[in-house]
Parts: sequence; C-alpha cells; structure tokens
Amino acid sequence: MTKRLLFLSVLFVGSTLFAQTEITKLKERAAKSADKLEEKCIEWRRDFHKNPELGNREIRTAGIIAAHLKKLGIETEEGIGKTGVVGILKGGKPGPCIALRADIDALPIIERVNLPFSSSVKTTYGGQEVGVMHACGHDTHTAILMSVAEILASMRNEIKGTIKFIFQPAEEGPPEDEEGGAALMVKEGVMENPKVNVIFGLHIESNIETGKIEYKPGSFMASSDWFTIKVKGKGSHGSQPWLGVDPIQISAQIIAGLQSIVSRQSQLTKAPVVITVGKINGGVRNNIIPEECEMRGTIRTLDNAMQQEVHKKIKLTAEKIAEASGATAEVTIDTKTLVTYNTPELVTKMLPSLQSAAGINNVKEREWVTGAEDFSYYGTKAPSFFFYLGGMKKGKDPKTAAPHHTPDFEIDESGMKTGIKVFCDLVFDYMNMK
Repeated sequence: MTKRLLFLSVLFVGSTLFAQTEITKLKERAAKSADKLEEKCIEWRRDFHKNPELGNREIRTAGIIAAHLKKLGIETEEGIGKTGVVGILKGGKPGPCIALRADIDALPIIERVNLPFSSSVKTTYGGQEVGVMHACGHDTHTAILMSVAEILASMRNEIKGTIKFIFQPAEEGPPEDEEGGAALMVKEGVMENPKVNVIFGLHIESNIETGKIEYKPGSFMASSDWFTIKVKGKGSHGSQPWLGVDPIQISAQIIAGLQSIVSRQSQLTKAPVVITVGKINGGVRNNIIPEECEMRGTIRTLDNAMQQEVHKKIKLTAEKIAEASGATAEVTIDTKTLVTYNTPELVTKMLPSLQSAAGINNVKEREWVTGAEDFSYYGTKAPSFFFYLGGMKKGKDPKTAAPHHTPDFEIDESGMKTGIKVFCDLVFDYMNMK
C-alpha cells in the first residue's frame, strides 16, 4: 500500500509539473508574439484615436474590429448592443468559456494634446457641436484585445474551451433616450451561447506607471447613479421674497443637506459615499424669484446596501427641506452602473497570472475607486475580475498626469504590451485550472 501511494504521489507531482511546463511554454510563445505585434497594436490604437466615435455611434470602429476577427477565422457577431462586436474562438480542446472585454467608445471632448494622431473630429451631442476624443483610453483597450485575439487565434489548437472577445460600445453611457453599454449587451445575451464561466477586463490609467498593474478584491469601483431634484416654489418680485417661496434658496439648503448624508449619516468606515451636485438651473432675471429650480448630480457608493439607503435619504432630505419652506421637491434617481465587484476567490486564483505577465514587484493591491465602470453588469452573470493597467510614462509624477475625461489626457503606449500579455496569461492559467 505504501509503495502504491508513493507511486501515485510521484505520478501526481509529475503530471502537475508537466502541466505547469506546458502553461509556461504557452505564455512564452504569447509573450514573443506580443513583442512582434506591439507596433501593429500601436498603429491600431493611433487610428482609433484619430477617428473616435461616441457611444452607440461606433460604426467605423466596429467595422474594423469585425473585419479583423473574421480575417483570423473567429466566429463574429455584429450589432450586439447597437454597435458591439463579439468574437467567439473555439479551442481545439474542451474547457471553459472565458470572456475578455474591451470598450470602444470616445467622449465629447475637444483634444488639447498635440500629437500626430490627435483627434479633430466634431459632432453633435446633446444638441450642441462638440469635439470627440478618446479621453479615457478605450482606444488602447480595443487595440490590446484585437492583438490578444490574433495571438490566441494562432494558438487555437492549444486552447482549452472557448474564448469570447467582447468589444463593447457606450461604456461612457448611451445618448439620452437610448439603451446601451454593458447593460444592453447582457440583456441581449452576450454572456450566453456559450455561457460565460468567467470574465476579465482591464482599464489603462494615466496616473499609474507603465508596466504596473493595480487591483482590489471585492468592491473595486463605485456604482454610479444620476439624480435630478426639481424644487417647485412660488414666484415673486426679487424685492418682495416674502410674497413667494424661493426655490433657489431652498435648493441651496438641499445641497447642504445632501452633504450631511455623507458626513453624518453614512458609515464611512464601511465604504465611501460621494454625492455631487454638478448642475443647477433656475431663474431668468436678476430681480425675479422663479417658480422652479432644478439640480442634477451623481451618487457614488461601494456597497449595494448603502447605495439603496443613500437613495432613500436623498429623497427624504430634499422633500422635507422643501416642505419646511412651503415648497415641494421631486426626486428621480437613475442607476447608470452597479458596484464593480471582483470575485475574491477568483482574484486569489488569478493573481499569479498578473504577476507572471508584469513581474511580481509590479503588481499591487490598491484602495477603492469612486469612478464607475459598467463592466459591473457582466459580474452579475459570472465571476469577474477587473484591474488597472499602467499607462503613465516611467518616472513621471502621478500628480502631474492629466486625469481621464480631460482635454490633456495622454497615454504612454509602451504599457499596452503588458495588457496583451496579462490577458493571454489569464486565459492560459484559467483554462488549465482543475
């Protein structure tokens, strides 16, 4: 019996070492391919950067992606979630369905960075002429995933299972009165047929040094809710406020009251809460007290229970402050994204993949992020892992890096190769897990 157990142990160790050797070989092949593809990846990125398109309008971008996937012999579906493209690569061996996601839309911003491939595109958004710019790095995400598709397609015989490449439109949100983004893609079945077992996503960051990766298990990025508060009072002459009910003055009280929800009513040791009023509109003339004033803003939470509690408190605060002054307040809240939640067990399993791609000293856990990502919707259908990829020039002070969603936003393209490698390593490691 002892000899038999010893034999089985040796056999198990031997097979494990053989499997690890095979995975290492796959990673090395992918890394060499990434080196060769880097220039092509950068060319794709620059083309998308020069020709950006807003959410649900990414027709040119989607066409280029679809043509590339078809050329690789990848089963390609177009028009998912308006302008989304999905590629399905069936491996030569049985295994799980692994999804990789990239967002493809740009923002209504006039670019101020002087590059040979800067955007000069103009379009109409919200009834006014605007510039269009990839001011959040989605052009890099698209180019990275196109490169990963090319590498994995060349290795399809060694792939265990199915790889689903999701190129998603409208991550920044669709135009008003339209559906879009991850929520619509999920609604239209992108996580089914075949059913996705796990999904990975990345976001390049302008204030993280190239070659580095940052992640967080559990709640990572905040939910995003947009609210509107309409305060209805009674108009009067500006010299006789006692004859009216001033909705502007009441709105000022409500704004202050909203901040007390954050500072005095939310358990901030559990998770952060942010409430911001970004727009206020009321009145037409200096000496006229209007009948109505409207506020619009955003709510960021990192706990689902706290999110619902904050919604209730905003409604109660606005209504009661208005009522105390003889006015009324109408509150509407529209959920844009959920909390981006990284499945803790998955993060633990896949952390070595990040370390093998970037180097163990270049991967670190970080704090919460109050920015939002609609990648969160995919996490309602399968275990998910979303992480940050460095896109800042080495040696630069992160405090001086232009933030995302600004005209001066800029990415060091040398960080894109790490993104290609990490996606490939995640696939190889996950498909070989028992």
